[in-house]
Amino acid sequence: MGTPTFDSCRNPAAGPQPPQQERLSPDDGGPWHGSAACRRDEAALFFAPSKEPTAARLSREEAAKRVCARCPVLMECREHALAQPEPYGVWGGLTAAERRVVLSRRRRREAERALPRQRVAG
Repeated sequence: MGTPTFDSCRNPAAGPQPPQQERLSPDDGGPWHGSAACRRDEAALFFAPSKEPTAARLSREEAAKRVCARCPVLMECREHALAQPEPYGVWGGLTAAERRVVLSRRRRREAERALPRQRVAG
């Protein structure tokens, strides 16, 4: 059967998911993930096996990030993972923990921008 690839297994921990509307790439009119560098790599590189030792996880994540660094749709992938939000794996060059930090910072910035409007309106 072989090792699963991006096409067959991008989120193994979540189980079957309903189809979701894909974001289109501006240059080819198709789904952005069709141009993703990770389509040619094993999905296991992007997702942690259960009980993976820390050193192995860090090494695997760095290897996945190297794939992401050369990807032509890195930002589309990252924004997809942030918008969903994807709870597992390396997406758009960020781990799940790094994505949580980005989302937290975005929420904080949005809240700070909303404060002056509330004060003026109040």
